[in-house]
Amino acid sequence: MDPLRQSPSPSSSRASSPRTLPCEMLGYVGIEAVLDQLKIKAMKMGFEFNIMVVGQSGLGKSTMVNTLFKSKMCKSTMPGLGVPTPQTLQLQSVTHVIEESGVKLKLTVTDTPGFGDQINNDKCWDPILGYISEQYEKYLQEEILITRQRHIPDTRVHCCVYFVPPTGHCLRPLDIEFLQRLCRTVNVVPVIARADSLTIEEREAFRHRIQENLKTHGIEVYPQKCFDEDINDKILNSKIRERIPFAVVGADREHIVNGRCVLGRKTKWGIIEVENMAHCEFPLLRDLLIRSHLQDLKDITHNVHYENYRIFRLNESHVLPRGPGWVNLAPAPASIPAPAGPQASPRPPKVCWWAKDNSDEEC
Repeated sequence: MDPLRQSPSPSSSRASSPRTLPCEMLGYVGIEAVLDQLKIKAMKMGFEFNIMVVGQSGLGKSTMVNTLFKSKMCKSTMPGLGVPTPQTLQLQSVTHVIEESGVKLKLTVTDTPGFGDQINNDKCWDPILGYISEQYEKYLQEEILITRQRHIPDTRVHCCVYFVPPTGHCLRPLDIEFLQRLCRTVNVVPVIARADSLTIEEREAFRHRIQENLKTHGIEVYPQKCFDEDINDKILNSKIRERIPFAVVGADREHIVNGRCVLGRKTKWGIIEVENMAHCEFPLLRDLLIRSHLQDLKDITHNVHYENYRIFRLNESHVLPRGPGWVNLAPAPASIPAPAGPQASPRPPKVCWWAKDNSDEEC
């Protein structure tokens, strides 16, 4: 069993499991059919995925979401209509069911206020962090009921895509301050928005400066090194970490290029193809969020971020009795509002908490 899912019972940690010996099979049994059973059941139930987009107004957040899922998930202002871009005054969530080849995905996209748009941006992250914690609390309240639902609705944010403006310099102090808090409570994937406004050389230099900023300030974005489960994960995730933040361009219109119908954005210099790696790194972002790491994002949300929140709340409310199974907590994760100022730890803690007898383990 996954250690993150182990019961905090002291007896379970002391119990010695019998030695498992390999058994030679004399014929076909059909154990492999379990995979088909799981697939049929999963296709009947469908999947849920909740994504949040954070960034300044005008960075193409809505267009990027529409490009990712090739659907009109979010409304964006059409250019040339002379209508000013509306400012989002409160967090807004929209849910759609997308079906492809018989697989249903219930997708919820949460748009955020234009982060950093105001003159005074003091604690402008509070509504976002509060929303994330609120979804954890909703799930927790359903989970601790005596009579629980067979399937608890999952509104927890599985991934936050953070849009960095293409300044070409480095992360702003506001970005650093917010990311330090955000990475403690949710999976964060930073991207360089509107990357077509930078040259290839400027883009690479900007990426390296952002990577240095993240390293210097102890900001661990997804995929985190401590969650690589085996050598294959380490190889794949290392390649991803080298390219983060992805330089992306969003577009939801199709154009004809050399007889091919491509998704892209037309400029006076030509057409920027969003699915062409020579033009931008949108394919890397799409593969990470949907094709290779979607389930892993959900697993880390449940086993790490939500588990941190759950343990803190249970300890806080004295539900867990003190004893061998008592959890000794590190400083509170950012999903619970932490004190601001120099008292707050600038480095997000790398912790996966679960009960152990007289021992604390880190990832």
